Amino acid sequence: MSQIRDAAMTSKAWPFEEARRVLKRYEKAPPEKGYVLFQTGYGPSGLPHIGTFGEVARTTMVMRAFQQISDIPTRLVCFSDDLDGMRKVPGNVPNAESLHEHLQRPLTSVPDPFGTHDSFGAHNNAMLRRFLDTFGFEYEFISATEFYKTGKFDEVLLRAAEKYDEIMAVMLKSLREERQQTYSIFLPIHPETGRVMYVPMKEVNAKDGTITFDDENGTEMTLPVTGGNVKLQWKPDFGARWAALGVDFEMYGKDHSTNTPIYDKICRILGHRPPEHFVFELFLDENGQKISKSSGNGVSIDEWLTYASTESLSYFMYQKPKTAKRMHFDVIPKAVDEYHQQLRAYETQDIVQRLNNPVWHIHSGDVPTSNMLVPFSMLLNLASVSAAEDKSQLWGFIQRYAPDTSAENNPDMDAAAGFAVRYYNDFVKPKKTYRLPNELEREALTDLRDQLKTYDGPVEDEALQSIVYACGRERFEPLRAWFTALYEVLLGASQGPRFGGFIALYGIQETIALIDQALAGELVSDA
Repeated sequence: MSQIRDAAMTSKAWPFEEARRVLKRYEKAPPEKGYVLFQTGYGPSGLPHIGTFGEVARTTMVMRAFQQISDIPTRLVCFSDDLDGMRKVPGNVPNAESLHEHLQRPLTSVPDPFGTHDSFGAHNNAMLRRFLDTFGFEYEFISATEFYKTGKFDEVLLRAAEKYDEIMAVMLKSLREERQQTYSIFLPIHPETGRVMYVPMKEVNAKDGTITFDDENGTEMTLPVTGGNVKLQWKPDFGARWAALGVDFEMYGKDHSTNTPIYDKICRILGHRPPEHFVFELFLDENGQKISKSSGNGVSIDEWLTYASTESLSYFMYQKPKTAKRMHFDVIPKAVDEYHQQLRAYETQDIVQRLNNPVWHIHSGDVPTSNMLVPFSMLLNLASVSAAEDKSQLWGFIQRYAPDTSAENNPDMDAAAGFAVRYYNDFVKPKKTYRLPNELEREALTDLRDQLKTYDGPVEDEALQSIVYACGRERFEPLRAWFTALYEVLLGASQGPRFGGFIALYGIQETIALIDQALAGELVSDA
């Protein structure tokens, strides 16, 4: 353990760098609350998207890294801002028209359009928790509705009333003049309509802990700031939540970064030290647009898990969090193969290298062994040339390539075969475009076919790759053009696997037949 701790204190892996910043907060004395609190927030205005998962996954990685360098207990809280008013109707829910009459009501007061939960907020919270539970996260879930209504936020709300002018001064500096005229950090919830009201305050009575305002009809009302009668605007709420819970670490997207000084100042005004922050770049869809809960663009968690394992998604989340990521289906095969490459590398690494390996952070040090005998990208190509509709079609090739394996004793490989067939049929098959070879390519393909016909050596990747190289080396400059031709003419794709390995897996006689089909123009006509 001491060896791991020593290595962790100098590791350049980003979760350890963040963990050391958190530890530095308590270099003089341990936290009075008895633990270090990591928090991630969620706005349930729409269905949880993959970026929400990413926040929890990455925060968990930092917390696990912290546990390696400190004996201070830790907690991870996932806080849902479900008392927020529904500002617009999401475009990706059923019965959307039925929600319009509930605009500006708290999300936990809006009926569930799916008809499965007590409210839309409750439905989205349940979706989030189901997703997080799938990955085995250890977290505590807190609902803002419950937090406000049960009085857990009351102390901070009363302090906000006392410090109202000071907090307002912070907020007003960030607002346009027109907005300044009507802004208040407090949003009363109308006792009759249940709507969250954006109205100016006539009075904030710190002694009584009340606010006075006119509702939309001009009726003067006075409400206590406690007990769920009032919620805070989202920016003050951010800082107040840090103060109420004693948050030590929170990460959020780049779109929040300009507000960080505001959150920090409000937290300090309310009597607490702001947490350590980590700002990550945004997730984008294939068109470069920010992924949105309400529009449902990008890849959802369920969609990713239809085509690949949970670990591959965690691997994707670990990589370069401060670099914007395009989150679309084409990234899945690469993530799967790179994850298994890292698993294989881990077996021979020393402790320093292991702590810098993404798989250590994905598995919290308890790293499994990869039993992916065939890369995912190769399985996709195998599915393509065999037009596989079922994973059993791939197993005939796999077992010839690796006779000792089976679906029963290699469940990960079996799952990957199923994922590959699904991915092929949904994404590769519709885009497959074969072309005829040009004269030089036809000559090289004929040479490759003839050499395979007379080959009597071992059916091994490297030996067959040497033949592939020999057929292209003297004919193509750069050599990459030869492999592009193989992929486009034989596989109907712009890129593909290491071709010697593909031949070994698909079979020499099968590859000869495939080349003959391509030379006869049958692949183009079939397509």
